[in-house]
Amino acid sequence: MFTLDEQSRMVEKMVRQWCETKLAPRIPALEAGLEPPFPLMRDMAKTFGLAAMAEAAVKKRIARLRAAEADPATTVKAHGPDEGGGVGGALGGEPMMMAVFIKELSRVSPGFAMGWGVSMGLAGGAVLQKGTADQVERWALPLVTVDKIGSWCLTEPGAGSDAFGSMVTTARPLGDDPAAGYVLKGSKTFITNGPGADLFVVYARIDRGEPREQQGVGTFVLEKGMPGFTVGPPFKKMGMRDSPTSEIFFDDVRVGGEHLLGGREKGRAGRADTKESLGNERSGIPAMAWGIIERCYDQSVQYVRDRKQFGRAIGAFQAVQLKIADLYLKLRTVENVVFRLAWMQKAKVHDSAFVNASKAQCSQMAVEAAMTAVQIHGGYGYMEEFHIEKLARDAKLLELGAGTTDINLLSAARTLIGEEALG
Repeated sequence: MFTLDEQSRMVEKMVRQWCETKLAPRIPALEAGLEPPFPLMRDMAKTFGLAAMAEAAVKKRIARLRAAEADPATTVKAHGPDEGGGVGGALGGEPMMMAVFIKELSRVSPGFAMGWGVSMGLAGGAVLQKGTADQVERWALPLVTVDKIGSWCLTEPGAGSDAFGSMVTTARPLGDDPAAGYVLKGSKTFITNGPGADLFVVYARIDRGEPREQQGVGTFVLEKGMPGFTVGPPFKKMGMRDSPTSEIFFDDVRVGGEHLLGGREKGRAGRADTKESLGNERSGIPAMAWGIIERCYDQSVQYVRDRKQFGRAIGAFQAVQLKIADLYLKLRTVENVVFRLAWMQKAKVHDSAFVNASKAQCSQMAVEAAMTAVQIHGGYGYMEEFHIEKLARDAKLLELGAGTTDINLLSAARTLIGEEALG
């Protein structure tokens, strides 16, 4: 369970080679905002055949959905084992291979890994899992084949950790029947891929005039260029600079009922769909942390062997040795977490407490490992040339995105204790 199989090792080797030859040389331009990361995402999908494999898996999903929609009483399952998540389907439905893919991207550019994961995994996955056959064909298919880029839009300027309670973006129904359409008003912020996305999966309160706490949350798919829908300029950020991020605004954006994911309102159950997507996002963070820590460990071990001070390699000093041992322990701890998460996904084991707690812990260890690596490298660790400084900047977002560390740990604790006991 704790050793990569031959296929995963092959994926690891191929993706590392692609990252070193194609991605790494573009990092300065990507971080400076001189070019977008999306052409590279398409090159990667083509190089590894991800688009073709994902397309085949999604078309099977569409066929199953159409069969179920044609005869609601049918026993045909709408979702097959080889269709999970679009991206996962592109790697034979093997969660560990997906984790290795993310790990290798994150060794070079956590921001690139995040942008790719948001487009295909979060945006594409949300449509794939919750959409009708027509919606999956119209929107999920171009997302998982990277013909189009997606964004996943939940956070608002005043609604971060309290995403539902403080959400002000609303969808006002134009009639009793969802088919009549909706008018969206509000804004979202910290939207990954926002400046270059074609499709936006947007969460909004369904406002029919009832008290706020009774309102459900609907998921809508918006397309770039819709009247009243605008995208702000890219943010200037501490890290993840190669992942363009922006605000988006809805000024009475009118959409047809076909833009409501699933084609029907779910009331407060719509919040559960959103939390499921958040859980999927949190499950991917440890793989990003794995890549960051592995790069920090590998590079630090080599550096302490080569760097000489006071007549000997700095690895001969006990203080440095302790730092290397600490990096190693963090690396193996996070690696083991990723193996367990992959096993859970494949065995369909639901353990939200573990997902939340491990996301928090792995994020913290990634930040600590990156700062330890900077310290080991001394002044060189502070320079862009050694790449460690980028990983230190990028790692911090893992503690903030997909729920802050405190929120993740509190969510885990509430699950373990039980909501009933908490009152």
